[in-house]
Amino acid sequence: MILDSLDVSRDEWEKATGWQLKPEGACQGDVCVPLDGMTSGGTVDAAALAERLGMPLVHDDDRGLWASGPATVTGRALTSAVMPDLELPDLEGRPFRLSSLRGRKVVMVAWASW
Repeated sequence: MILDSLDVSRDEWEKATGWQLKPEGACQGDVCVPLDGMTSGGTVDAAALAERLGMPLVHDDDRGLWASGPATVTGRALTSAVMPDLELPDLEGRPFRLSSLRGRKVVMVAWASW
């Protein structure tokens, strides 16, 4: 989620994160996290919610933007550690399948310019 302010509308927060804000707290599926007054009216404190939900939050001073990542209240950022089989060109342009590394530990780094 990319933010230009840490005061976020409830609707924007729910749409961007998938966490519904209810009287019992922030809920997603069977997991609810108590918020203890972190919401007021139609806005939420994104920094406080990110901390409570275990979401990383970084700030770009030059652009005045914040970005938050997925919640980790369940102790895992991913539901599984299984990477889908991908086929991408290697540095020489030959096809390379991720499955050729099956049985080895692999770190996948993704990057986007936008």
